[in-house]
Amino acid sequence: MDRKKFIKTSGAGLGLALIPGLVQGQMKTAKPSSVEPMEPKIIKGEDGIVLNVLGDIQTHKLIGAETGSQIVEWVSNVEPGVGIPPHIHTKEDEIFRVIEGEVEIMVGGKTTLLKAGDIAFAPRDVPHAWTVVGTEKAKMIASAFPAGIEIMFEELATLPAGPPDFAKVAEICAKQGISFV
Repeated sequence: MDRKKFIKTSGAGLGLALIPGLVQGQMKTAKPSSVEPMEPKIIKGEDGIVLNVLGDIQTHKLIGAETGSQIVEWVSNVEPGVGIPPHIHTKEDEIFRVIEGEVEIMVGGKTTLLKAGDIAFAPRDVPHAWTVVGTEKAKMIASAFPAGIEIMFEELATLPAGPPDFAKVAEICAKQGISFV
């Protein structure tokens, strides 16, 4: 079949296929998004909500309520030796970007030393852990998506000072779909 004949035939066929839907009003139009419009936001270095989450001093810069529940982002300022044991998220993925210091991170069974400028991605359902190593405090920007984990951090920050009650921590984390391995 020659090209011109094919185009004419195909075009007519497509037109005939669409006309019944148009005539009967059956063509579907895109529905407007149910997500509320988001407001632009500028976050300065000193801005944010500061939480002490079991020794991880977090400054929450963006939370789900501001991002249509898409992402939460915080800056962690952490002393040497502080970290989180191996755990698995079932609801969110995380990105860790080291700004200062050194962080040993394990993702999916592979342990790596992250230094300033290095990034690690921990997808949901993959075990991961991190610990600040060396003698200097570490500063790390962390993001989780979708948002929601910030609610867990707020609850963990209300626990009394001192060695944490691991059973209570595990109970709070389980509500967010996080388990320790």
